[in-house]
Amino acid sequence: MSAPLRLLILGLGNVLCRDDGLGVFAVEILRRQYRIPEETNVLDGGTLGLSLLPQLDNADAVIFVDAIRIDAPAGTLVRLEGDDVLPAVRERLSVHQIGVADLLDAMRLLDKTPPQLILVGLVPESIDLCHGCSPPILARMADLVERVAFEARQLGCALELRGPDEMSDLADPAPVFAGLV
Repeated sequence: MSAPLRLLILGLGNVLCRDDGLGVFAVEILRRQYRIPEETNVLDGGTLGLSLLPQLDNADAVIFVDAIRIDAPAGTLVRLEGDDVLPAVRERLSVHQIGVADLLDAMRLLDKTPPQLILVGLVPESIDLCHGCSPPILARMADLVERVAFEARQLGCALELRGPDEMSDLADPAPVFAGLV
């Protein structure tokens, strides 16, 4: 039997810049709604950039969750994989764009790029200085969280929805949802 896949699910973004923080919010919702297996690490990477290098170094697969600026309506779900991820983080304008591009470049230079690299996110309406997500992002947040869980399952990670009895054991989710609006 092979060793379990070491998966890193990394929420990226700046929660002070409107929809740019959607990746951070999405991974927090994921943590609250799903049981996360021991071999899977779900992190709020915020705008940490190169300081995330040790986290990626130990991963067989990485799912980045972030705002993705492309020519599409706000709230459009986007999925990129492999060699398409680095150009996407280089070309879009974001407060933390340089940090993520540098992180991926460093992994490549160290020859430690995870074999599976996926970027999942939503097209932002605004990344202006403002706390909370825009209506198009709020309307699609559940879809994004479900897509991240789907991607994790496709990679062999057994994410399972928590039951109602487990939800009462979690910290109050109100702060997460308050940050969204």
